[in-house]
Amino acid sequence: MRPAAVAERMRVAFVSMETSFHRDGEGVSRFERVARTLARRDHDVTLFCAQWWDGYDERIERDGLTYRAVTVSPALTSFVVRIPALLAAHRPDVIHTRPAPPVQTVAASLGATLARAPLVTEWYGDESIEESRLYERAASGPKMVVTPSEMVRTEVREAGASADTSRVIPESIDMSLVRSVDPAEEVDVVFAHPLDESANMESFLLGLAELRTKDWTATVIGDGPMREEYENEAADLRIDDRITFAGACDRRERVALYKGAHAFVQTAYREYFATELLWAMACGCVGIVEYQAESSAHELIEGAQRSFRTTNPQQIADAIVDAGEFERLSVDEDWADYDHDAVLEEYIGVYEDLQDAYGLW
Repeated sequence: MRPAAVAERMRVAFVSMETSFHRDGEGVSRFERVARTLARRDHDVTLFCAQWWDGYDERIERDGLTYRAVTVSPALTSFVVRIPALLAAHRPDVIHTRPAPPVQTVAASLGATLARAPLVTEWYGDESIEESRLYERAASGPKMVVTPSEMVRTEVREAGASADTSRVIPESIDMSLVRSVDPAEEVDVVFAHPLDESANMESFLLGLAELRTKDWTATVIGDGPMREEYENEAADLRIDDRITFAGACDRRERVALYKGAHAFVQTAYREYFATELLWAMACGCVGIVEYQAESSAHELIEGAQRSFRTTNPQQIADAIVDAGEFERLSVDEDWADYDHDAVLEEYIGVYEDLQDAYGLW
């Protein structure tokens, strides 16, 4: 991670027609969290978006972040027509946008040219824009494309970004929360993911079933359309009496459960970044990852001593047993570099490097 430094106060314009107030999504949540964290560090941050609040005010502040209405609703044509001039008038030092929809990136690029500011694009991986005719321009146009993992970065480079115009900045967590929350009751294993078809919880359950003759307890965090099916599968495997389905749980509850667990098992088919695995390992869990071609989870445990990489349920079972070799922890400071403030320094470093490269400061 880039060391913290005293940065000059920057004016940064974030551009996303849709925000978390319009729709849920990991990518948009990360985008706004970066903006909020930057604003809390006393930088001048405005998020240009479609209006989501009531009334006629062009601006509103929420959680320390200023939102600026470009249109009164998510009207794409009007948004992309208006945003270049608004950015030029705003005169930011850096413009930071999202690639969904791709025409938004093209419009922000024009605004960046008019404002003489470099353009950064936050490409999380969940945008589903591959069919757009502007897909490649969304990847090749920005001065820098930021992704949460090497897996997503590879996709972006295949779309047109280069090694020099793309980089990985991981997801971040709140280490102060990790340190302050009391652990929940001790369990041996925890699993966390929305209980849908991508969770691949079957691998987890089959791994536990291999340990039917041993003494263990497990907690499943998450809810979703396949919860009943997974509960029934646990009953069919005769291990349901040792598994607690805890439901969705808020962040504080999850941290407490992770701190009470010895190991975290990751089996999901798709992860642009294994955020819950990161939280769990920061809470002291031993990380057990079943490799999946469309998941970046294995990247997170590369070089991590308290971790195991597996490829099938039997190996998951073996790893759960072998995790007993590690002492129980409730906080693992090795993951402090993933704290929100530490990761923000990576973004500030990108902004400053672009400013230096283009001689705008």
